Amino acid sequence: MAQRITLTDIAEQAGVSTATVSRVLNGKSNVADETRRQVLAALDVLGYERPESVDNRSRGLVGLIVPELSNPIFPRFAQEIEQLLTPSGHTPVLCTQTPGGVSEDEYIEMLVERGVSGIVFVSGRHADTTGNVTRYQRLRSRGVPLVTLNGNAPMINAPGFTTDDRAAAAMAVEHLASLGHRRIGFATGPARMVPAVRKRVGYEEAMRACCPGEHLRIAESLYTYEGGATAGAALAEQGCTGIICGSDMMALGAIKGIQSTGRAVPTDISVIGYDDSPLLAMTHPPLTTVRQPVEAICRAAVSTLLAAISGEKPVDVEMTFIPDLIVRGSTAMAPGIAALR
Repeated sequence: MAQRITLTDIAEQAGVSTATVSRVLNGKSNVADETRRQVLAALDVLGYERPESVDNRSRGLVGLIVPELSNPIFPRFAQEIEQLLTPSGHTPVLCTQTPGGVSEDEYIEMLVERGVSGIVFVSGRHADTTGNVTRYQRLRSRGVPLVTLNGNAPMINAPGFTTDDRAAAAMAVEHLASLGHRRIGFATGPARMVPAVRKRVGYEEAMRACCPGEHLRIAESLYTYEGGATAGAALAEQGCTGIICGSDMMALGAIKGIQSTGRAVPTDISVIGYDDSPLLAMTHPPLTTVRQPVEAICRAAVSTLLAAISGEKPVDVEMTFIPDLIVRGSTAMAPGIAALR
């Protein structure tokens, strides 16, 4: 027979009194949020099924919908958002989309059914210029606060927080141009996505300013290692001496694609990524990249969401944050310039 779990067991596990455990189990309001979380965590650890009254009274769940976890930048966003939500007594419910898996719409319905206080969308359909935005309008009409990260399509009316992608691409072009590069290529993701559109605008504007008269060399692919490899090889064959990529994953793939053509990075071709994902300093060569200000973006997004949850009316505008260029070993002087030296 399984040993019966007592209030004392739960209290010892949570580090609180049995009276506190009793108040939590009975759904009393005179318990601090942090203490309530300790007791609920103890229930889960001991395998004690939460009483229905506790689940019904649980507050502070916030949906966090991300496109994937294989790209290191999305776990960074998720971790930062979680750390910011916890002190306020809110707990994120992480929802990860995978090809052929649960859709964004299905996650939204599940989260609403669970009574979430709000939802954070990271690189979701809100950034798709061809997407259906009625899902967000329905959420607003149901009184569910939401914020978006990484680009709002023009028809989205919601508080948005994103890196200035246009400035990011311009920074990358200017860096390569300062090293003597003129044949600079751009490997980008699907053109329907807002970040890709904005990066392309920044690339084209900076090329006209820094390399007037030079052809624009653009390869559209997927924001994946494989997509980057295909784009990198194609741009290398077009004679590029510098390649800017729409993500770090693409950049790592681009290096592989360049190497497959018999060229070396950065001796023959310099490569710049985007995101500054963890461990990039340990790649070979270490990747020069444009760093997204993840912490600042998440702080602003979470602060806005919590204010909306508290009853304040947010302003439906998109706030942009300036990125930083992180120079490492994947960029060098253009081959002709280097030879002169």
